[in-house]
Amino acid sequence: MQNIEYQDLPLGMFEKLNEFENYIGESSLEFGLLELMRLRVAQLNGCAYCVDMHYKELKHIGESELRLASLCVWKETPFYNEKERVVLQFAEELTVLNSASELDPFIALLFAHFSKKQVAYLTLAIAQINTWTRLMRSFKFKPGHYKVQN
Repeated sequence: MQNIEYQDLPLGMFEKLNEFENYIGESSLEFGLLELMRLRVAQLNGCAYCVDMHYKELKHIGESELRLASLCVWKETPFYNEKERVVLQFAEELTVLNSASELDPFIALLFAHFSKKQVAYLTLAIAQINTWTRLMRSFKFKPGHYKVQN
């Protein structure tokens, strides 16, 4: 099977997606919290390229090995604070959609930590990482080559 390489993508496709990334980055949401959520979504979606990227970004900002290694079992560990737990649960609910999903309780919990605008940005950030993971898996982008920008 042929892979779709970066040079095969429609002109401007990634640039348009990066405009959303910049928009989310201009929000008041913490970069580390967003990266933690992105890494968890990448794990859930089985995207090795995105796991590599977000793991490296978190290491770059000083995240501990213990928290990184435990992210896949975050519910069973004491290593994440309440705000992170609410974000991770909300991200999982929006990533693994099913007809039984009830988002209202999670949104109510989010309002204990975030404004309405921040919840809107967070929801967009979760949708965006789901888009990226699906694209990277579909195009079979190879992990291991991502370099953190300084």
